[in-house]
Amino acid sequence: MEHLTHAFYALSDANRIRILKMLEIRPLCVCEITDILTLAPSTVSKHLSILRDAGFILDEKEGKWVTYYLNRNQNNEHIRRLLLLIREWLSQNETIINDQKKASQADRNKLCGI
Repeated sequence: MEHLTHAFYALSDANRIRILKMLEIRPLCVCEITDILTLAPSTVSKHLSILRDAGFILDEKEGKWVTYYLNRNQNNEHIRRLLLLIREWLSQNETIINDQKKASQADRNKLCGI
């Protein structure tokens, strides 16, 4: 039951749902997500931590960046099913459409200044 409550807690914030919807388009780094959400990097990092702890996303160090992506191979049936449902939801939502468009065009080389 604890896994399920963590999952629903992770989904209880609109910005975390927006992050999941962006990651449907492609993996992103913190600076790309920060730019799209217009939030502080520390706030985005906290949201990513909650999503990762719940099992929705994974991260991977890639050179200068830590890249976040959906955990599509999740062993937890609840998370796997929720990710499938989330993929179906909000496809007509203007905010989600704009976020996904920005995610597809985000360039970490320009945004991160590394």
